[in-house]
Amino acid sequence: MLGTASQAPTRTRNHNGYLLRWDADGLLFDPGEGTQRQMLFAGVTASQVTRICITHFHGDHCLGLPGVLQRMSLDQVPHQVDIHYPAQSEPVYRRLRHAALYRDVLNARERPVREAGAVASTRAFRLDARPLSHSVPTFGYRLAEPDGRRMLPDKLAALGITGPEVGRLKEQGRLTVGQREVTVEQVSQPRPGQRFAFIMDTRLCDAAFELADQADMLVCESTFADAEAALARDYGHLTAGQAGRIAAESRARLLVLTHFSQRYDPGDGQRLAGEAASAFGGEVVLARDLARIPVPRR
Repeated sequence: MLGTASQAPTRTRNHNGYLLRWDADGLLFDPGEGTQRQMLFAGVTASQVTRICITHFHGDHCLGLPGVLQRMSLDQVPHQVDIHYPAQSEPVYRRLRHAALYRDVLNARERPVREAGAVASTRAFRLDARPLSHSVPTFGYRLAEPDGRRMLPDKLAALGITGPEVGRLKEQGRLTVGQREVTVEQVSQPRPGQRFAFIMDTRLCDAAFELADQADMLVCESTFADAEAALARDYGHLTAGQAGRIAAESRARLLVLTHFSQRYDPGDGQRLAGEAASAFGGEVVLARDLARIPVPRR
């Protein structure tokens, strides 16, 4: 959590900024103003970022982009960096991309998001985007690991399958043991891939529930308390209770609340968490700057 404030930073909250570490990848979401400095405090290097995902171009979600890109160029990050953002706001991206003069050697690949669907697919995950309901073009993101299978030691042992044979069975799908052919389905069970959802500035909408569907971790804006529901609707935001509703109806496992209005002091955190918990029976975490929150294991 590089920053957890909405619109204006406070003494205890930086503008937005979130880094998801996923195996060898580092996905940086919504780098707001000050993200480059927050990365230093968090021990995050520029070379650890492999992909940048911007939900929309309000300043608290993108003003840190020029600094992050210039730092990556300064550090001569060798790998390609994919940058996803709403295609309708491409002129804004262009201005941020070249907001200052510097020696630009970064291998950045632009990936403007034009519609709902997959925006990237790798061996480790598939990244999807869905349009949200805000005052400007906005997309939420969902990362899903491919489904796999979990090998069952008892069944393997009963058939005398050990060591390298287990690997061959997983790779080939079947194995001859003595006079018998064993399939991987006989000694394993389905293992759903892990899922992560990132939902920022939006009103309640179908896309929010689609993104959060069975997410192991749902990072969700909760700009306002429930008492300000009308204000939230007018400005295209969620309340803490609505974030809890999304998590509950989508059967998420862990709800991480963030993007807090400056009207709320740190002491108001438990109030917001409590409102989310009143709708969601799972684990609720109140995000704080520089905290590290593990994605729950399957």
